[in-house]
Amino acid sequence: MKKLLILLFLLLPGTLTWLSCGSSSSGGGKTSGIPYRAFVSDSVSTGTSSAGIYIVDAQNDIHPGTLTPISAGNTPGMMVVTPNRAQTLVFSGNNLLSSDNTFNIINNAAETNAAHVTLPGYTESFVVSPDSSTAYVAVPTAAVAGQSPGAIKVVGLSAGAFTGEVDIPSVHYLSMNNSGDRILAFSSNSDSVAVVTPSNLGTQNPVVTYIGGFDRPVQASFSSDDTTAYVVNCGVECGGNQASIQQLDMTTGTLGPKGAVCVTDPTQGVQCAASIALVDGSTMYLAGTPYTSGPNSSPSFTCNGAQGETLTCGLLTIFDLTTMQPVPPPNCPAGQQCPIAITDGYHNRIAMGSNGQLFIGARTCTEIVPPQPPPQGAEVRGCLSIYNTQGVAVGSIQPGAVTIPPETGDVTGIQPIATRDVVYLIQGQNVQGGTLYIYDTTTDAVDTVEEQNLSNLVGNFVDVKTVDF
Repeated sequence: MKKLLILLFLLLPGTLTWLSCGSSSSGGGKTSGIPYRAFVSDSVSTGTSSAGIYIVDAQNDIHPGTLTPISAGNTPGMMVVTPNRAQTLVFSGNNLLSSDNTFNIINNAAETNAAHVTLPGYTESFVVSPDSSTAYVAVPTAAVAGQSPGAIKVVGLSAGAFTGEVDIPSVHYLSMNNSGDRILAFSSNSDSVAVVTPSNLGTQNPVVTYIGGFDRPVQASFSSDDTTAYVVNCGVECGGNQASIQQLDMTTGTLGPKGAVCVTDPTQGVQCAASIALVDGSTMYLAGTPYTSGPNSSPSFTCNGAQGETLTCGLLTIFDLTTMQPVPPPNCPAGQQCPIAITDGYHNRIAMGSNGQLFIGARTCTEIVPPQPPPQGAEVRGCLSIYNTQGVAVGSIQPGAVTIPPETGDVTGIQPIATRDVVYLIQGQNVQGGTLYIYDTTTDAVDTVEEQNLSNLVGNFVDVKTVDF
């Protein structure tokens, strides 16, 4: 396994914007005694390391070598921290026949595996109720008697047991509203959204309302009062027609205004894409890879690499939820749209770091891997893009500019560290095995250095989450 490296992506300090929030706490009552912890999931056991959840001191970037990993199944990966930060939920599975498919409940204070249940298949999406009592897990391959596979499994977190189920064919992704009284469920290759009422899921025949008129929906964000859902339509990239944002009135169950997630490139025409979104106030940032329509659909947005390679690019779109229209990036000349090119692939990770730096991760992107030894000045490109959302330069990164760090592989975890100009990131799946990198946003230099305090952290890492702030 590759030893952990730290990538210092250094940007001029600016305004702090964080996705990770919550109260800071002391180290009292925690087995490790570490006040500010990050959990890192390791999916592989070797002769020198064990699969499990490693604990990192996120305030000092230290992994105490005496701490053994927390057990969390055979191949722990995706993690979600409950709103009250008392528990971390970990899915262990590799989507193979040998997958254990366990859903593990970690007690954050005791730093132990408190309970686990075995799911009927692989999952890529689970959400937690606002009161931290219940988890809802989408299992698209769950066997259901008399109908197509697919179900949401309900897990009571205090008892660590299944408490309900609702059958939804091929259910893949879940979005929960702010109050926790509605879940929108999205199924693969479907143009409908399933509306689920969590309070009904313990009954024998829970009611599910299906609403059509979408275009391969994959995600939703909600207004502060939960009256409106902003549904992300993936469009052509997911086998549909056009990427867009579709309003859904959550009171009446009717469709509202829709806005296309499209911009015009001067040489390549109209480009549309959206597979993941992040909302900041009334602004939504959407990432995706544009595709041509038709039976032989293929990526349609190209870009030129620094060494002259013609590559496929992804697209980042800035969308105004008040006007339901895309808006140009900072410093874009009047009358132009200025498409924002990012790495391609299927974008499924996004987070806002300090200084308005937007981290966008993808899987299965088009990579540039130079021959070994690499020629002088050889370009390296992986699946991570970082976009400057600020109206001013951050270091040498201009407003509306994108930088692609020279690291390869899929991005599987992004975690901004609150109170610091630091972002933890897991990258390298399908290349060298997942590696934990630390991006420190204080200047514009890019260096890869050895970090002595973390040199004993070895593994094939998948996800990273802070549990104390």
